[in-house]
Amino acid sequence: MELMDLLILLAAALLVRLWWRYWSVTGGGSKNLPPGPPGWPLVGNLVQVLLQRRPFIYVVRDLRTKYGPIFTMQMGQRTLIIITSAQLIHEALVQKGPLFASRPADSPTRLLFSVGKCTINSAEYGPLWRTLRRNFVTELINPTRIKQCGWIREWAFDNHLKRIKKEALETGSVGVMTNCRLTICNILICICFGARISDARVKEIEAVLKDVMLMTTPKLPDFLPVFTPFFRRQLKEAKKLRRKQVECLVPLVRSRRAFVECEGNPTGDAAGWNEDIVSPIGAAYIDSLFKLEPSGRGKLGEEELVTLCSEVMNAGTDTSATAVEWALLHLVMDQDIQQKLYEEIVDSVGKDGKITEEDVEKMRYLGAIVKETFRRHPPSHFVLSHAATHETELGGYTIPADANVEFYTAWVTEDPSVWKEPGAFRPERFLDGDGVDVDVTGSRGVKMMPFGAGRRICPAMTLGTLHVHLLLARMVQAFKWVPAPDVPPDPTETFAFTVVMKNPLRAAILPR
Repeated sequence: MELMDLLILLAAALLVRLWWRYWSVTGGGSKNLPPGPPGWPLVGNLVQVLLQRRPFIYVVRDLRTKYGPIFTMQMGQRTLIIITSAQLIHEALVQKGPLFASRPADSPTRLLFSVGKCTINSAEYGPLWRTLRRNFVTELINPTRIKQCGWIREWAFDNHLKRIKKEALETGSVGVMTNCRLTICNILICICFGARISDARVKEIEAVLKDVMLMTTPKLPDFLPVFTPFFRRQLKEAKKLRRKQVECLVPLVRSRRAFVECEGNPTGDAAGWNEDIVSPIGAAYIDSLFKLEPSGRGKLGEEELVTLCSEVMNAGTDTSATAVEWALLHLVMDQDIQQKLYEEIVDSVGKDGKITEEDVEKMRYLGAIVKETFRRHPPSHFVLSHAATHETELGGYTIPADANVEFYTAWVTEDPSVWKEPGAFRPERFLDGDGVDVDVTGSRGVKMMPFGAGRRICPAMTLGTLHVHLLLARMVQAFKWVPAPDVPPDPTETFAFTVVMKNPLRAAILPR
C-alpha cells in the first residue's frame, strides 16, 4: 500500500511538472503562442502580477524588455496576447483589421451594464455592431449635425467661463478637471437627450456614470470565474448601481419620447415633457434610437437606450476633460507656449471675437498643442481589448479566437527611435518636426493612436477633438493661466479610467 501511495505521489508530481512546463512556455493552449513569463498552474501569471502591487502597464513594460514586442500572459483562465510595437499594431488593426475587430467575452458585471454587449464599444464584430455604429456616425457626428449642435457648445462654454471666474473670485484658483468634466458632460447630455438641465442634475449623472466606470474595471472573477460565487456582494452592488443609473436617466428618455410622440406640441400635463427640452425633433441622438431595430435585438427598450446614451457620455467626458487639463498644465508650466497660443487666437478672431468651429480648424499652433497633448498624455496606455474573429496569425505566432488581444499603445509615443526627445512637450514638432506628417488615425502607419485604429477606432474622435480645441481656445482667450500660489502644478500620473494627474490641476486666472 505504501508503494502504491508513492507511485501515485510520483505520478501526480510528474503531471504537475508537465503542466507547469506546458503553461510556462505557452501560457496554455496552442504551442505556437508568443513566448511569455513562466506561470503557475491554474492561475498562470495572475498571482505574480497581483503580488507586484503596481499598475499593470509597468509590468508590461518590464516584460516587453525581456520577451519582445509580442508576448503571452496567462491571467487565470484568460489568455492575454500583449502587442507593443508600432509595426505589429498596424498589421493587426489596419492591415488585418476585420480579423482583429471583435471583442472578447465579458464578465457578468460588464454584461449587466452593457445589456448583453448592446453598445458600440462592447458589441462583437457583426450586424449589431455595424447597425449601432452606422447609426451613431449618421445621426451624431456628421458635419450637418455637428454644426446644428453648435449653439449647445456656445451656451455651455459661456457658462463654463462664468463658473470658473466665479470660483476664482471665491477661492483664488480654479479646479480645471472638475469644471471641464461638468461642461463637457452638460454638452453631451444635451446632444443625447435634447435637454438642457441644471448643473446639480448634471453632477448627479456624472457621479453615477463615474461609479459605473469604476465598477466595470477588471476584477478577480474576470480571470477566475470559479471565484464568482465569492463575489455575490459585488454583483449585488453592481445591480444596485445599475438601478440607480437607469433611474437617473430614464426620466430624460421618457421626457424626450413624449416630446417626439406629440411632435413637439404641448397639450398640457398629458404631454409628459417639460421645459428642459430644447432641441428640435431629430436633433437629439436618442431620437434616432427610438426607431432603431438592430439585427437580433429588435426595438430597443429603456435599458438599451440608457446604456447607449451612457456610452456616449462616459466615453466623451473623461477623455476630453483629461486632455484639456493636461494641455493647460503645460501652458501653466510654460508661459511661452501659452503666449504663442494667445497671439494666434487674437490674430484669428481678435481679443473678444467669437471662436467658431471653422476658426479652430485654421489655428495651426492650437492643433499642434492638442496633438502634442494626445502624444505626451494619451487618454489610455491600452486601447480597449480586442479579439480575433477566428484563429489567425500575427508576427509568426498563433492568435486564438478566445484570447484577449491587448494593444499597449503608449510605448509607441515614447519610442526614441520614432520621436525626438519623446519625454519633452514640444508642440512645434507638429509644425516643422518629427510630427508633421503623423496620421493620428493610424491608417498610414502608427506613431500615435489616441483614438485607437482600424475598424474599432473611436467613432466620436472628431467630436471629442472639436470639444478640446474649442474649450482650450475659449479658456486661453478669456484668461491668462498661471500657477496657483498654494498648489504648484504637478505632472505626476496616476491611473483611473483614463491616465490622469495624481494631484488635479488648480490654477489661478488673470482676465485678459
